[in-house]
Amino acid sequence: MAKTIMIQGTMSSAGKSLLTTGLCRVFKQDGYSVAPFKSQNMSRNFFVTDEGFEMSNAQVVQAEAAGIAPTVQMNPVLLKPVTDMGSEVIVNGESRGHMRAAEYFQYKKTLIPYVMAAFESLSSRHDIIVIEGAGSPAEINLKGDDFVNMGLAKMVDAPVLLVGDIDCGGVFAQLVGTLILLDDDERDRVRGTIVNKFRGDIEIFRPGIAMLEERSGKPVVGVLPYLSVNIDEEDSLIRGTMKKPVNNGEMDSVSYREAQYDILAAAIRTHLNLPFIYNVLEGKV
Repeated sequence: MAKTIMIQGTMSSAGKSLLTTGLCRVFKQDGYSVAPFKSQNMSRNFFVTDEGFEMSNAQVVQAEAAGIAPTVQMNPVLLKPVTDMGSEVIVNGESRGHMRAAEYFQYKKTLIPYVMAAFESLSSRHDIIVIEGAGSPAEINLKGDDFVNMGLAKMVDAPVLLVGDIDCGGVFAQLVGTLILLDDDERDRVRGTIVNKFRGDIEIFRPGIAMLEERSGKPVVGVLPYLSVNIDEEDSLIRGTMKKPVNNGEMDSVSYREAQYDILAAAIRTHLNLPFIYNVLEGKV
């Protein structure tokens, strides 16, 4: 079975998807067979596999960064918003029809076996699974039958790195507040925090890192800068990356996308404590 690491965020658009993509690339570069996994994604941006199944575009991008073909096991549940109160529910690439939010809230517990089967299938074929959470693990009204954040982490016994977005302000409250709202066993599962989308002089921020570690009781694994990369992901997840002008056809070029994944991986190697992350994977922290 594969080793696992889970990236959770303090909120939507904290940078979970981009960090998952980057870690997939890093582990691939280091010679591992790695796959992404997001149990449930909500997006209008979807991809149709050669078999005719639908899955989130974000996991397709992550799979490409990992050097493998995308499969619906990487995203067993896709919610395609239709209205503010309802979505089309896609399970293992096939539609289960449209559901209002309240209806899906009651229905979702029946999807846990599908999620676990998809995860176990991936885990049997790869060395490492990089799991991406959704939204925030501190949505305390949604904890029942959760299979996207801490609920999933418990089911697959995955250690967690918690990511906060400093660009929108309040990163200390984001990270410390999220940890406070977690149950004790969930808090213990968080091995460290990551500050994402940093701009400015890191030396000025260093006292803040020390204070964050003191208040949270968790090590800061790194401070990732506000990156300039062109990676085609869900539009809700790429706020905080400066997208350069792209010539027509560039994003359709495999070599161009591969170069962008390498830029992202290089940033992770430079700004995050990669030996610590490997220790998390090995269960040493």
